[in-house]
Amino acid sequence: MDINKYGSLQLAFIGDAHYSLVVKRDIIDEKVKMHDLQKLAAKYCSAKFQAKAAMFLIENNYYSQQELGIYKRARNQKSHGAPKNTDIITYKTSTGFEAVWGYWFLTSNTQKIEEIWKIIKKLGE
Repeated sequence: MDINKYGSLQLAFIGDAHYSLVVKRDIIDEKVKMHDLQKLAAKYCSAKFQAKAAMFLIENNYYSQQELGIYKRARNQKSHGAPKNTDIITYKTSTGFEAVWGYWFLTSNTQKIEEIWKIIKKLGE
């Protein structure tokens, strides 16, 4: 797959979708009511949590130089503002996180996806 044909926001778009699926796949076995599953998924899929995860991954050198470049390009893309429930810095940071996740997904790097999910899930526990 020619990953270079996708822009930063396209990577973030697919990364957001795949990340949400990974989260939901993982938490589906939790012994809680459906409403609580929705709340748990929303916690891990929020811009606030994704921004926290991105900063943790950067500070602990989990991103390669190429991945860091993808993160920065997506983070720095011009946007039309943040959603109503978060600030612009958090939103842009989470967009960078989603772009790197999308890169991993489109390059079939399932080992990295699973490794990173196990690490960042602990941030939310």
